[in-house]
Amino acid sequence: MGTLSTSDFRKGMKVQIDGVPYLCVEMNFRKPGKGAALYECKMKNLLRNTVTDRTYRAGQTLEEADVMEFTAQFLYKQVDTFVFMNNQDYEQYELSADQVGDQWKFLKENMDCQVMTFDNNPIAVTLPNHVVLQVTFAEPAPKGNTATGVTKPVTLETEGEILAPAFINTGDWLRVDTRTGEYVERTNAPE
Repeated sequence: MGTLSTSDFRKGMKVQIDGVPYLCVEMNFRKPGKGAALYECKMKNLLRNTVTDRTYRAGQTLEEADVMEFTAQFLYKQVDTFVFMNNQDYEQYELSADQVGDQWKFLKENMDCQVMTFDNNPIAVTLPNHVVLQVTFAEPAPKGNTATGVTKPVTLETEGEILAPAFINTGDWLRVDTRTGEYVERTNAPE
C-alpha cells in the first residue's frame, strides 16, 4: 500500500496506524501564528468502532490501509452471526453482531450491502441509506388524536423497533433511514 502525506488528508480516507485500519471521520486544518500547520483528525478504529483524536504536523505521512469494499448480499442470520455473499465471486463472509451493530434492525434477506474487509477479513457492513420495510406490529392510535408530531414504537418485519407517527398501522410499508434509524415516510410495497 502507498503512503499519504498530510496534504492528502481528507474526510473518508482509510489509513493504517500501528497495523490497525482507521477511517478519518473529521479533518480540520489549523495554521497557528508560528510553527508548522496542524491537521486535527478524528479517526475511527474500524476494528473496535472507537473514535480517537489525532493531530499531525505538516509533512507527516501515514500508510494507506489495505481495506477493500464490495457489494454483498445478506443471506441469513445464525444466532449472533450474519452471513453475506460477495456478488462477484460468491464467497461467503461472516460478521459478528458487534460488527453489524444496530444495523441488524434494517437487514432483510437478499438485501445488497457494502462489506468492508481488512487483510481479507470482514470488519464492517454498510447498508443502503434507505430501506423499505413492513410494519408487523403497531398499537392502534387513540381515536381523535390528531396532534402533529405524536409518535409510537412500531415493530418492523426484521424484528427491529423504531418510532413512527401515530397514524401508522400494522401492515403499512415504511421507508426508514438506516443511518439514523428514523422513519422517513409511508410508502407502497416494494416491487
